[in-house]
Amino acid sequence: MSQPIKHNPAWTVAAPLAGLALLGLHWSAGSALTLGLLVAGLVGSVIASVHHAEVIAHRVGEPFGTLVLALAVTVIEVALIVSMMLSGGEAASSLARDTVFAAVMIILNGLIGMSLLVGGRRHRVQGFKLEGINAALGTLTVIVVFTLIVPNYSTSAPGPTYTTSQLVFVAVATLALFAAFTFFQTVRHRDYFLPEEGEDDPNEHAERPTARETLASLALLLAALVAVVLSAKGISPAMESALRALGAPPATVGILIAAIVLLPEGFAAVRAAANNRLQTSLNLAIGSAIASIGLTVPTVAVVAVIMGWPLTLGLDMKSTVLLVLSLFVVSISLRTGRTTALPGAVHLVMFAAYLFLSFVP
Repeated sequence: MSQPIKHNPAWTVAAPLAGLALLGLHWSAGSALTLGLLVAGLVGSVIASVHHAEVIAHRVGEPFGTLVLALAVTVIEVALIVSMMLSGGEAASSLARDTVFAAVMIILNGLIGMSLLVGGRRHRVQGFKLEGINAALGTLTVIVVFTLIVPNYSTSAPGPTYTTSQLVFVAVATLALFAAFTFFQTVRHRDYFLPEEGEDDPNEHAERPTARETLASLALLLAALVAVVLSAKGISPAMESALRALGAPPATVGILIAAIVLLPEGFAAVRAAANNRLQTSLNLAIGSAIASIGLTVPTVAVVAVIMGWPLTLGLDMKSTVLLVLSLFVVSISLRTGRTTALPGAVHLVMFAAYLFLSFVP
């Protein structure tokens, strides 16, 4: 009989707490040394958050486990965007658009591309349930088009913005689609999102965490995610200074915010694909994109309406083309329920093109 597994070793407890402590140290001292320590604390918090998300997932099962991490990260991402909007005022009217667009491109091309490449190289061919992924991609496509493309073609307001009534409608529609998908994923057709039979799940024969361990992991997951986001905010002035020195456009701030916030989900998704759990990887990736837009847009819409600020949502032509191309290619890559490393390479090339054209528009 094997010994009971210790689900929360000491480093998984120490990393989030150290990240928060280093955050306080940087706020009080604010030197180059504390900035470097803050970056190290951020990395440690990311790794710890992945561990605690997997503990929770092992306790509650799929797809609830991936939903926990997606929702936790998205809620804190929304809080970060809203706080920066409130501090930046009307000058930050495009921050939500830039961050949401960056999150979608990172997920569709960077995260899914790396997952398919890593999983395909290690296991040659990987499978997933087509019904769930088709439903997720359909929901994501409608939300993305409503949010980032239609504002360019509505005529009631000038520019890439909605009128107040249009913004309220799109916010309600987006939230409704997110709620409908969550119900579909977790209740009505949960079986569409469960791992395929035969997938190598390292937790299959492991002892389930106790309720106490799961609650501890949930608290530590939230602490780690708070440390990640606040650390990102702490290092953002240095990042913005570096971007100005490089002559990068303002939209790259949204890319950096999205990249840092999505680090925990990225590590978890790629790790799942490497362990031949592609269904879990795709659940996490596409579900995160839906949650990111489904919660961010209604929240920033409320803030914009209350404060009377214009909210710039529509993308420019170049970004629109890249977004439509990404949605089209991902629907082809995941059309059969089986995938290899080649689609992963294609998505990573598109991700590289997105990054390059963001810095060199």
